[in-house]
Amino acid sequence: MANNNQNKRGRSMSVEEAGRKGGEATSNNHDREFYEEIGRKGGEASNGSGNNGNNGSNGKMSREEAGRKGGEASRRGSNN
Repeated sequence: MANNNQNKRGRSMSVEEAGRKGGEATSNNHDREFYEEIGRKGGEASNGSGNNGNNGSNGKMSREEAGRKGGEASRRGSNN
């Protein structure tokens, strides 16, 4: 069985080289609209919109909520 992870000189391909080659292949197979769509989908999935301050259904609070609560706590602590 041939080793498919070797370059022209017989050395194994580095992770960096594999990533570069994969990125080039993806770039050759897809147009600008593809990247715009996956970027939009990723932004929608990561911004926490529509979940009332929680980061998904895992019960954790959002960064915004944590910052607000932390600010309230430090204001209370500075008045003592």
